[in-house]
Amino acid sequence: MTAKITIDPARLLAAANALEADMVRFLRDLVAIPGESSHEGPVVQRIQQEMEGVGFDEVRIDAMGNVLGRIGSGKHVIMMDAHTDTVGVGDPKEWSWDPYQGKVEDGFLYGRGSSDQRAGMASMVYAGKMIKDLHLEGYYTLWIVGSVQEEDCDGLAWVYILKEDGIRPECVVLTEPTNLRVYRGHRGRMEIEVHLRGRSCHASAPERGDNPIYKMAPLVAEIEELNTRLRNDAFLGKGTIAVTGIRSMSPSLCAVPGACSIHLDRRLTAGETLESAVAEVEALPAAQGAEIEVLQYAQPSYTGLTYPMQKYYPTWVLEEDHVLVRAAVAAYHTLHNADPVVDKWTFSTNGVGSMGIMGVPTIGFGPGEEEVAHSVIERVPIRHLVEAAGFYAAFPLAYAAAREGENG
Repeated sequence: MTAKITIDPARLLAAANALEADMVRFLRDLVAIPGESSHEGPVVQRIQQEMEGVGFDEVRIDAMGNVLGRIGSGKHVIMMDAHTDTVGVGDPKEWSWDPYQGKVEDGFLYGRGSSDQRAGMASMVYAGKMIKDLHLEGYYTLWIVGSVQEEDCDGLAWVYILKEDGIRPECVVLTEPTNLRVYRGHRGRMEIEVHLRGRSCHASAPERGDNPIYKMAPLVAEIEELNTRLRNDAFLGKGTIAVTGIRSMSPSLCAVPGACSIHLDRRLTAGETLESAVAEVEALPAAQGAEIEVLQYAQPSYTGLTYPMQKYYPTWVLEEDHVLVRAAVAAYHTLHNADPVVDKWTFSTNGVGSMGIMGVPTIGFGPGEEEVAHSVIERVPIRHLVEAAGFYAAFPLAYAAAREGENG
């Protein structure tokens, strides 16, 4: 075993503070590059450039387009993730500033992707620099990952990485915004469509047809009522279901359509599964005779690789006394002489892939506030960049020490 390395919190935090301007510069560069799902190539290249510039031991881009940077070569393999894609800006008139400018004001950096999720990447890359500069390498191998296509299909990149890239980590740390709290899980989700058939006819004589929109109306009401009686969990909260889209198939606006479909966003709490969620919809009176479909994702990445996945993203929760949670709490405590809040996300993350599907223990710790993600006021406190970088530099040693302690 490598000799124990003691973290000097004052020295580590001083190093993080000294790199604040570099992190802000790098984050502004990332925010300036649009990168919706399947279009992340330029931002991935910028991340690769920065990783190489600060001295990572290895940097590569896999066939899907994920960028992976390595520090160290010890036996405990740790991976950290920030997805590189963002949602779009929506209506530009809603924004009070250029969403790609990276405006800095009153201690915040504003812009699309500033919090979700490029702040995590900026902090991770400079944590890597601190590890190298302060000689904090230990009995661990750290991989910093910039993953793709999360906004369109959370977890997909991590299923690919863990199945295809030949890396077998002991744990994954997600850097989605947590307001500098330690998160240990969240509800799962799935995308369902319900299709009802009718009979098309000319709209001047609607009685000749069978309008599926009218048949869909009572089903929408039943789904609204179903949402009130879904399962609840003391930690994760309640499962939810919502109709988020409706469309019909008609030869023209002067014709009764022959089919109508609704899109359902289903959030799954502990104990809920794909099968149970589908069965609940099937049991609704107005759904009798309907076709119920769990959707598939099969969009190519920016490299052209297509890696299909069902749009079912399982619930995941790591036990509060798991060594990974304890190591995260210990790393935070080392830096701040206080314990962090341990909680969960409301939204979904790549954890549905790393832990929900692939079973790799996963936690979250990230700069920024979950509440502003995807909004026109998206921002990250600059102070969070510094504190997150300190955590990411301290965590690998804390985790490796905890694992070595388990092994005596």
